[in-house]
Amino acid sequence: MENCTFCNIIDKKSDSYIIYEDDKTLVILDKAKDVDYHMLAIPKKHVKNILDCDEETLANLLLTVKKFSNYCVDSLGFEGVNILSAANEAAGQSVSHFHIHIIPRKIKDGLNAWPSFPGAKIDLVEAFEFLKQ
Repeated sequence: MENCTFCNIIDKKSDSYIIYEDDKTLVILDKAKDVDYHMLAIPKKHVKNILDCDEETLANLLLTVKKFSNYCVDSLGFEGVNILSAANEAAGQSVSHFHIHIIPRKIKDGLNAWPSFPGAKIDLVEAFEFLKQ
């Protein structure tokens, strides 16, 4: 896609810090500089988010996320990772190309990557009845 930030990175039209690349995916260092070692795993095929992602593209991306998460823990000395993604603007998606954030973590690193929720307003039974198939 012509005006897509990540497609331009994939096509080598924009500078980036590519950490890993295979024929279906790549992992780049996030330029936001909000957290040390913050990476993004991106499918080379342009899809907006997980909601319109085909199974093969999703499987390839998740295998890359797993591979790189294991690498962070097994080889780089991190003790865990946060895996984050957003689907559509209502969920906070800011770039319309599917990507998964990988944030390497250490115990007591002071990061709070878990959202602070205000508390559920719907009874669990009501929620269960609504969601079950």
